[in-house]
Amino acid sequence: MIRSLLLASVAVILAQPALAQEAPPAADPPAAAGAPAKAGKIANDGRDIVVTTRLDRARASIQPSLGATTYTITNETIQALPGGDNQQLNQILLQLPGVVQDGFGQFHVRDDHNNLQYRINGTILPEGVAVFGQTLSPRLVDRFDLRTGALPAQYGLRTAGIIDITTKSGFNNGGELSLYGGSHGTIEPSIEYGGSTGATNYYVTGSYRHSDLGIEAVDPDRTALHDKTNQYQGFVYLDHTLDEGNRVSFIGGYSDQSFQIPNPRGLHPDGTYSVGGVTDFLSDNLDERQRERTAFGIASFLHDAGPVTLQASLFARYSSLRYTPDTLGELLFNGIAQAAFKQDFSVGGQLEGVYRAGDAHTLRGGVIISRDRGNSRTTSQVFPGTVDDNGDFHQSGEPISIADNGAATEWTYSAYLQDEWKLSRALTVNFGGRFDHYNGFRAESQFSPRINAVLTPIHGLTLHAGYARYFSPAPFANVATTSVAKFVNTSAEAPNGLTSTTPFAERQDYLDIGAEQKLGDVTIGIDAYHRRSKNLIDEGQFGAPIILTPFNYAHGRIDGVEGNISYAHGAWQIYGNIAYAKAQGQTIASGEFNFDPADVAYIQNHYIYLDHDQTYTGSGGASYRFSDGTKLGTSMIYGSGLRRDGDVPNGGKLPPYAVFNLTASHHFAGTGLEVRADIFNVADHVYEIRDGSGIGVGAPQFGQRRGFFFGISEKI
Repeated sequence: MIRSLLLASVAVILAQPALAQEAPPAADPPAAAGAPAKAGKIANDGRDIVVTTRLDRARASIQPSLGATTYTITNETIQALPGGDNQQLNQILLQLPGVVQDGFGQFHVRDDHNNLQYRINGTILPEGVAVFGQTLSPRLVDRFDLRTGALPAQYGLRTAGIIDITTKSGFNNGGELSLYGGSHGTIEPSIEYGGSTGATNYYVTGSYRHSDLGIEAVDPDRTALHDKTNQYQGFVYLDHTLDEGNRVSFIGGYSDQSFQIPNPRGLHPDGTYSVGGVTDFLSDNLDERQRERTAFGIASFLHDAGPVTLQASLFARYSSLRYTPDTLGELLFNGIAQAAFKQDFSVGGQLEGVYRAGDAHTLRGGVIISRDRGNSRTTSQVFPGTVDDNGDFHQSGEPISIADNGAATEWTYSAYLQDEWKLSRALTVNFGGRFDHYNGFRAESQFSPRINAVLTPIHGLTLHAGYARYFSPAPFANVATTSVAKFVNTSAEAPNGLTSTTPFAERQDYLDIGAEQKLGDVTIGIDAYHRRSKNLIDEGQFGAPIILTPFNYAHGRIDGVEGNISYAHGAWQIYGNIAYAKAQGQTIASGEFNFDPADVAYIQNHYIYLDHDQTYTGSGGASYRFSDGTKLGTSMIYGSGLRRDGDVPNGGKLPPYAVFNLTASHHFAGTGLEVRADIFNVADHVYEIRDGSGIGVGAPQFGQRRGFFFGISEKI
């Protein structure tokens, strides 16, 4: 009966069956580095299980996290959180130390703006142009590690955080069907199924999500105005073991996500502009939309032969973003209405390996080459006219159309070599370097030395310290190609003739030191970092299309400290995190035309806070598992508030907030049925993530109000 109900509900929405994996019985809190990955559950003889597990470990040995700060979340942890794997991946990442919540589904690791690299089973997933959408679903995750700090040499170009996902694989030929939904018109059916046949393992998942709260609301009302979203996601994993030392695998995914842009209520234009004699427009009636699509594929060959392990991978990703304006409304409010389409296609290869030279030395090296082709097409409706000495625009005619199209190609080349040297049982040093070169809108390169040391002086205590030189080009797909000269004598003219310098690569010196102490079932960790940057990269929203555009501060400084504690014993899992950070930049060094001239002049000689700086960030959670299959849990996030304008740019901050969530679930013994109930923002706390002011900030965003959600799943 229940299965029939679930299948019927999913069929109405997707016109096809849909499924999801049963939650594992236990729940683990976010853990420190070194937590072992779980072996796949393969329905074969013991020999096949041993081979698969050994190859998984061999693959993991190519890129250890030695010396880096690593936080781990397992599938069990995800299932224990409110929402489980029905959440977006970015919401789960907020439970880790130093991860700051922002609007548009964005988040920041250690007060950096993006600069994140995703890896799937060790292979790089190229960047795309998505803003709101989450390309990867938590349903595909067996575990993921967030690596940050002073990273070993295999990690480069994107260095604020490495999100390394280990996918589910190998199942007892089964899956689950799930239906989840509740407040804000949310409905989310999903399907996942995995199994094995002979030496081949497979796993597939698909989901659909509809919500009336697709993006953070621009006001504190319970019901957002014009904020619907429809999202489709699919993922497939295949691997085939050729023999005891060789395996081939394929990973593929697709997402298609459409969003309405939420409207502020009750606003009217100031009367500066007129279209055919019309000067008024109610903001409630705006109809702006954005659609984001992504497809990716990764093919890998893993070879393990005694002291040598190699993995060779080919990867590709296509992504596109289309913004459709409300032409009349945007012209009257902003003086420009811009239809924008950006697409990006990346392809590349990655060869990495490890050679175990003996008990004391383990050598690792690799080469990564990628090609990125980006296209941008915009059509802007603007008013002809002039700007007087006071900066006021005077319209001289009806709107005109200006096309501004561009295309470019970027090649990136990277190579690294490093040695893990065990000087003693208690002390290990990992040292090496990497060379990166890119040729796109600019051509730049750098050699980056790295060194990390890990000391375990007594049982349960681990100390680490490291230095890394980093090199991070601006995200190629997001670099603006606007021709400033085309908009002279229009309502979109750059203020006071400011220029449009192409972004530079950021160059950093990064120091990190930390400690972890295990005391029985309790683990305590602390980590501090110090970073100095030349041409620090930030991103902002400039104009109505929700496209984040990179720019540089000539000088940057970011410092912080993180603390975490966890307890795991029996049915209890408890964790808590707190972080302090301070991020500042001085002198706008690229994309100057996007800024107010007075702000540019002030920043020229003064350090200001970055718009995404948050002084204190916290998170925590607890769960308890009863013997009858019932689980209870809670999670929370705390933020002291992102920046807003004050007496100087980004000189103020928003009020602090704390949001608490609850979950309860029950697995019915002897059946494949599980039900869950979740409450988000239990106290219905009204809090603002952004207020629309600050450098590169386009609109206010408010956190989700209280919501009730329910789910039911059945094993098939």
